[in-house]
Amino acid sequence: MEVNIVCRYKIQVKMSGERLEPVPEVDKISFPAEEEKVYEFWKKIDAFHTSLKQSKDRPKFTFYDGPPFATGLPHYGHILAGTIKDVVTRWAHQTGHHVERRFGWDTHGLPVEYEIDKTHGITGPEDVAKMGIKKYNELCRGIVMRYANEWETIISRLGRWIDFKNDYKTLYPWYMETIWWVFSQLYQKGFVYRGFKVMPFSTACSTPLSNFEAGQNYKDTQDPSVVVNFPIVGEPDVLLVAWTTTPWTLPSNLALCVNPELDYVKVQGKTKEKSGKYILMEARLCQMFKNESEYDVLQKYKGKELEGIRYEPIFDYFKKKEANGAFKVLCDGYVSSESGTGIVHQAPYFGEDDFRISLSYGIITRDEDPICPVDDAGRFVLPVTDFKGVHVKEADPDIIKLLRSRGRLVQADRVNHSYPFCWRSDTPLIYRAVPSWFIRVEQMQEKLLESNEKTYWVPSFVKDKRFANWLRDARDWAVSRNRYWGTPMPLWVSEDFQEIICIGSIAELEKLSGEKVTDLHRDNIDHITIPSSRPGKPPLKRIPEVFDCWFESGSMPYAQVHYPFENKRDFEDCFPADFIAEGIDQTRGWFYTLLVISTALFGKPPFKNLIVNGLVLAEDGQKMSKRKKNYPDPMYIVDKYGADALRLYLTNSPSVRGENLRFKELDVFNLLKEVFIPWLNAYRFFVQQVERYEKEEGEQFEFEESSMGKSNNVMDRWILSFTQSLLSFVHREMAAFRLYTVTPRLVKFVDNLTNWYVRFNRKRLKGETSKEDCLRALETLYSVLFCMIRVMAPFTPFITETMYQNLRRVLKPGALGKGDTSSVHYLMVPQPMGKLICPEIEDCVTILQSVVELGRYLRDKVNTPMKYPLPEVVVIHKDQQILDDVLRLEQYIKEELNVKSVTTSTDKAKYGVALRADMNFKILGARLKGDAKKVQQKVAELTDDDIQKMLNTGSIEILGHTIDANELNVKYSFSGEKAAELASKYEAHSDNTALILLDTTPSQEMLDEGLAREVVNRVQKLRKKAKLVPTDEVTVWYEVDNKSAELSRIMSSHLEYIESSTKTPCRPLSQKDSSSVLIEEVAKIKEESLKLIITQGLCTGWSTAAATVDSPGGSEGVSCPWVNIILDGSPRFCTNSCSGTLLLENPVGSPVMTSCKQLIEEAHSIWGFPVKNAKLYVSRKEIDEKTPVSSLSGKTVVITYIPSKVPVATSAIKPYSKYVNVESCDKKACVLLENPCGDGIMSSEMFQKVVQRVLNLSSAPILFTDVNKKKSLQLNGGSLTKLHGCTVYV
Repeated sequence: MEVNIVCRYKIQVKMSGERLEPVPEVDKISFPAEEEKVYEFWKKIDAFHTSLKQSKDRPKFTFYDGPPFATGLPHYGHILAGTIKDVVTRWAHQTGHHVERRFGWDTHGLPVEYEIDKTHGITGPEDVAKMGIKKYNELCRGIVMRYANEWETIISRLGRWIDFKNDYKTLYPWYMETIWWVFSQLYQKGFVYRGFKVMPFSTACSTPLSNFEAGQNYKDTQDPSVVVNFPIVGEPDVLLVAWTTTPWTLPSNLALCVNPELDYVKVQGKTKEKSGKYILMEARLCQMFKNESEYDVLQKYKGKELEGIRYEPIFDYFKKKEANGAFKVLCDGYVSSESGTGIVHQAPYFGEDDFRISLSYGIITRDEDPICPVDDAGRFVLPVTDFKGVHVKEADPDIIKLLRSRGRLVQADRVNHSYPFCWRSDTPLIYRAVPSWFIRVEQMQEKLLESNEKTYWVPSFVKDKRFANWLRDARDWAVSRNRYWGTPMPLWVSEDFQEIICIGSIAELEKLSGEKVTDLHRDNIDHITIPSSRPGKPPLKRIPEVFDCWFESGSMPYAQVHYPFENKRDFEDCFPADFIAEGIDQTRGWFYTLLVISTALFGKPPFKNLIVNGLVLAEDGQKMSKRKKNYPDPMYIVDKYGADALRLYLTNSPSVRGENLRFKELDVFNLLKEVFIPWLNAYRFFVQQVERYEKEEGEQFEFEESSMGKSNNVMDRWILSFTQSLLSFVHREMAAFRLYTVTPRLVKFVDNLTNWYVRFNRKRLKGETSKEDCLRALETLYSVLFCMIRVMAPFTPFITETMYQNLRRVLKPGALGKGDTSSVHYLMVPQPMGKLICPEIEDCVTILQSVVELGRYLRDKVNTPMKYPLPEVVVIHKDQQILDDVLRLEQYIKEELNVKSVTTSTDKAKYGVALRADMNFKILGARLKGDAKKVQQKVAELTDDDIQKMLNTGSIEILGHTIDANELNVKYSFSGEKAAELASKYEAHSDNTALILLDTTPSQEMLDEGLAREVVNRVQKLRKKAKLVPTDEVTVWYEVDNKSAELSRIMSSHLEYIESSTKTPCRPLSQKDSSSVLIEEVAKIKEESLKLIITQGLCTGWSTAAATVDSPGGSEGVSCPWVNIILDGSPRFCTNSCSGTLLLENPVGSPVMTSCKQLIEEAHSIWGFPVKNAKLYVSRKEIDEKTPVSSLSGKTVVITYIPSKVPVATSAIKPYSKYVNVESCDKKACVLLENPCGDGIMSSEMFQKVVQRVLNLSSAPILFTDVNKKKSLQLNGGSLTKLHGCTVYV
């Protein structure tokens, strides 16, 4: 998949008091490159170690990091678990704790040895003996840290803070010494014993594995499936038949086993291939015969009646065992009727049950040499002469061939089944009896379950089910391995094993042996002997085995601090650990070994809290495979999308609640697009508006926490309340280690911030209301951004650092305290401020969001773009309070849904709307079978209340069947007399909050307005494409291909609206002048082509004000001196217009303003621009404030308030605002009908009040249209537009 996205945000790490740095466009550069800058910044200030120094006196939060092998590079499983650990430990640090985080390395065991074996062609112990253990271990030591540098680079680049310098490695002598101490304690407590046991065995690695290791790598595989006959002694024509999928075990067969309580039969085969007399379990006749016609039953008996029957062995390698009762039928209840023939062949040293049963019948004894003709490499040895030297799995075909030649093969097939493979070599395991050293776990089961109960797991079901069940079935743990590179077992024994010494420390070994010890690996201590305590006996020698590497990792809580030889008090004060985390595959691995050792040593669990993550699979659901290349390299993802995106993707996935994750690169990209880019855009918008505010108002923006909560604006109060509620929630859930509830809410926060708060408050933030309102909005947005970067810092450490370094510049000095605040990760997560939480407002806005989203859905459903206004949205709810909340935010709903009116109702029946349901046959048909039609009829009869109840509960019972809500198709329908009319007018949709009806039948006027909005949209997009700013003087020229099309009519009828909205003159292309073209394109609107060309400069006869001003009517001019005003900037107190008119005298001879300063103040009262830097220009020449205002009469004055700004050049010979002249006796006056232009004509009532005030009349004026006052002027509340430019008489 090729996904291209480029975006940059800039880190500012200057410590000076500079103002906010501009933030580049988010779609122009790269996240990863900016993260690299943060990474370098952390290295420069040594951020991690500095944070540890800062927190050294705080309460400790203890964390254990499970050690990975460094023989391969980190994969997504490591990264997922590492990210979870990093989030939790960062959170602990930022909530007032000292968190030591040491990286550990698992350096011993099969993973390392297997690499050496492959590289040097080592196939068995004899190859190691030839090479020498010293050389072999040197080779192992040489590769254990092969990828250590890459690990540190990758883990650090992912933003994880962990100490690589103060690490621990299982090969350190001090670490190994603690392993010896742990084992010696278990030995002294009686937990250790030596015995033979059938165990999972890796022939590729020549070593036994523990049961939990064998359970780690089950695979579906294909094996032989054979049925073999065993003639009964004395009745050679009667054949016992047994089934096996391991033909290689047949040379070691010593018995057959049946279930004593189940029924068996003797049958006569009637087919050519099976014509003999066979004995097998009645329930398993299907294993040999297709149907009853292929055999006749001769006799029936219980399995116990077969006990003791002797049979002819297949091979005579172990004929001598007949004297011990071999080659007979035995009985045991483990034989099942689920598979095979119901008769199981017994090879005691290759199966746990075989061993147990043969031991109970005395066929074998514990102290005899085992009948195990297979070496450590899995090859047959004497006395199995027929297959000597052949690997057991490779011998299967030859064994089957021999069975066939001897007439002992009844049936041969292949079977697919799940089988354990070696977790390191990925080769099939065999089960084989081996001498081993064990830890008694079975006798600890109750204590293990008690310890488990004292721990807290997330998710809990892993602890209560999977792990608890494993503990209940726990077997004794074989901790010895017949290998070389590992911690040697500290047992020195005599040849007869009558004398055993378990060493617990280096000092003890030196004391007993008299030799100096510096390293504990085999090549350094195997030669050391200890004098026997028995006179005349040879010295004790160390046994050759080493520890299972899981024993080493399970001992890491003690060994990493060299307990009890050092740090004894520190360890005991902080044990058990507060927190650990790993993948669910460690349920039978590290989690298990930690618990076993801790419970055996101290009688308590080694940790308090545990997060279990699920597995990360390839996109197709398969295991990630380097060979298959079915997943993207982790660093490729980091280099393309950034570490923050990968971290948030992983922690916002099902894997943090113990489920598996199918890794999809596209999902990482979508998270970047839907969360990070909007978040950065909100931050960038804030920075831009602060910069604008400071320029326009001439004062610095500085935030202090005391300003929070000053605003009465409902959206300010909502986002502050939502943020504080979220903060409270995050504190609560992080204390419970529930990342899976936290990250979705944090992602939702970004949506609320960008798509709701910033979207709804752009005008306020841009200063288009008032200075005070703008400041309140900026303070609110800052407080939310600054709060959330501290909350999000543990999750997304890079982007939060970037934002912090800039945002801190406008924070009031000292606001963060006296300590080092040079990184966001040094700060504490803020505590929630209860006084800012208002559940009522949060509920109110939740209703708003539901209504808006439901409305958007319905618009999409009927394919009506948001640009086209619709008549009405009806919100229906039973609770009047909720409907009152809707009306409280009515204006937002109107704007967001572009509807003319909002109606509320508690009466759903009034609108005839009800739920109805249809059965989904595709889902239910096969399940319901014969009842399908009956259920369908019942579903059709469900009432609105029935369906609503089903939706609330999630299911419904119908005719004894439980039907889930998602198995039915639920729709709204209209009923009653007006059903057809309502259905044609309204579309209905609901969620758990409200039901809305959207009137989707716009009038022609609304359709025209929508089409005009489409044109505005295309013009604005073209302006943006040309990189124009609002104050650039340009002209748009247009041409509609089809002159008779609706679009052509709209361009004429709505031209004023289009020009007003775009603040740009629009002229037909046929009138185009010679101005230079900046950009052009052909836009498609409703299948019609609209050609748009933007040229430099304003067309003839246009001024900035012209977009909203009609030419004065009538022949008379304004009776009073006047001046036109153009605001060259963004108005606060009106939506679009930047133009208006001011009267210098009113009535004539009575000055309204006498100075330029007064003129600015009057203009400020209309538009609300910043006064401090305001300047006046006429024809682009600045006017001195001492200039007599009377000299400006009849001119156009441009006001700018941005320093160094060059004003627009414009002029007009008539007033911009519509006006009416007024005369009374000897007074002449003027009334401006609008100001600013386009802001609405005043009402007739207001007009009369203004006339009375201007002329200083004692009562309401009587108006006439003629100088002789014969013709009365009747206003009757009508529009005054028709009076524009006329004179009325009082």
